[in-house]
Amino acid sequence: MSVGSEAADTGAFSVSACGPAEREEQARLFNACFKKPIDAAGLAWRYDENPHGAAVSFVTRPRAGQAVSGYACSPRRMLVGGDETTLAAVGQTGDVMTHPEWRKRGLFSDLDRAAMAETRRRGWPLVFGLPNRRSAHIFLELGWEQVGTVRPWCFVLHGDAEARRARSREGRLAALLTPLAARRGRRARERLDRAAGRYNAQWLERFPPEVLELSRATEARHGAMVRRDADYLNWRFAASPSRLHRVFGLFAEGELAAYVVVQRPREGEGGGFLVDALGRDAEALDAAVGTGLRELERLGASYVQATAVDGSSWSDVLARAGFQPPKPDNHLIVILHVHDPAHPLVAAAREPARWYFTDGDRDDETMG
Repeated sequence: MSVGSEAADTGAFSVSACGPAEREEQARLFNACFKKPIDAAGLAWRYDENPHGAAVSFVTRPRAGQAVSGYACSPRRMLVGGDETTLAAVGQTGDVMTHPEWRKRGLFSDLDRAAMAETRRRGWPLVFGLPNRRSAHIFLELGWEQVGTVRPWCFVLHGDAEARRARSREGRLAALLTPLAARRGRRARERLDRAAGRYNAQWLERFPPEVLELSRATEARHGAMVRRDADYLNWRFAASPSRLHRVFGLFAEGELAAYVVVQRPREGEGGGFLVDALGRDAEALDAAVGTGLRELERLGASYVQATAVDGSSWSDVLARAGFQPPKPDNHLIVILHVHDPAHPLVAAAREPARWYFTDGDRDDETMG
C-alpha cells in the first residue's frame, strides 16, 4: 500500500495523505493548535504553490471524525558546495500538530512513519527539522538524529521598554543591560552604515533573475544551502500571504551585489526580524544587514531578531553586526532523518555549522 495515496488504518484512527481538497480541514486543526492563525489559502500557498515542489502532508482522524493530528514536510532544493550534481529536493518538517484534546495518545508515531515512507518514495535523500521543545524528544525517540542547535539572536535598536521586555527572556541581567546593548548596537551600525553607503539600496517588489548568481556565489562557500532563485524567493517572500516582508536589493554599478529581507513589526509589537540576506562578498553582506536594520528602525522596531545555527557563518555575521546572543540553554535542536546515506547532501547535512541557513529557510511563512 502506498501511504502517499491511501489511508493507513491503525484501529481507532486512520492516517490519511492530504491534498488541496483537505486544506480547510487542516487549517481548522492548525488554528486549534497554534496561536498564529492561518486559513486554507495560506496552507495552499505553503503546501501547493512552492516552486520546489508540493508538500507531503498527513492527518490522523478518529472514526467518522475530523482531523485531530497532522504532519507536513515541505521540499527545499539544496546542494553541496555549489556542486550542481548534488542538487536535490530534501524535506523540512513543519506543522507538527495535535489538537489539545487529543494529545498524549501516541498519534504522532504513525504520522511520522507515514510521512517518512512518502518522502522516501519521492526520492528525497533526507528530511531535516527544527522541532519545538514539546516535540523534540518524540522525534529522537523515533530514531531521528540530533545534528546541531539553533539559537535566537537580538539586536537592540533602542534601549526602551519594548527592547527591555524582549531581552528579559534572556534573564533579569540581560534586561538591565539593554541600554548597554543599544550603545553597542549603535557602534556596530556605524561600520554597517559605512558599508551600505557604498551601494545603491532599492526596494524590490520582486526578485530579479540575477539573484541566482548571488545564490551560486554563496553556495560555493558553504557545505549545504537552499537554492535561492527568483521563482523560489518571489514565492517565499514577495507572494507570501502575510505581506509582512520587505525586500531590498543593493546595487553597485548597476549590478545586484546583495539583497536583504526583513519582516516588519506586527501591529502592537516592538520587534522585527532580519529574515534573509545574501551578498556577493562579506562587505556586501554587511551592507545588506545594515540596510535591513535601518529599514526596521524606520518601520518602528525597537529591536530585531534573527536565528542562526550554532557555529555557522550566519551566526558570525550576526555577532559581527552587533546582535546579542541568547543564554546557553535558549536553543532548539536540528534533527535529521536519512533515506539515502550515500547522497552527498547527507554528509553535508550532518554538519549544520557549515550550512548557510537563515530564518528565511525555516518552514514558517512568518517569524515569531
